[in-house]
Amino acid sequence: MNIIFGKEQADALQGKYTVLELDCFQFGQNGPILSAYCTVERIPLDELVTLETTKTQHDHLIINYRGRAWNDCLTGIQELKGKWSGELDSFYDELESRISNYLKNDPGSNWTPVILKPTT
Repeated sequence: MNIIFGKEQADALQGKYTVLELDCFQFGQNGPILSAYCTVERIPLDELVTLETTKTQHDHLIINYRGRAWNDCLTGIQELKGKWSGELDSFYDELESRISNYLKNDPGSNWTPVILKPTT
């Protein structure tokens, strides 16, 4: 799995690879917010038949995460783990860990799905 930043770069690869949105990052307090995407290059033959359905499941996971639908996210993660030749399992594990924490410790009304990355 390769990670790329920015919708423009992701769109340029859409015809050649399966491109999935992951997280949003802000580099520095006042920096731009960029979406991170991954390219999936190795899709098992037996998963090609369900590729669009699996991609839609992943897209809904990201929408549910941003909408704070934590339980729907956990269900989606369980359905998606192992897909994509397991390439995204570490991302799904990370998301699951965040959500488990949010369920125990509500992130508050100011929560945003954007991850702030310091520039220094």
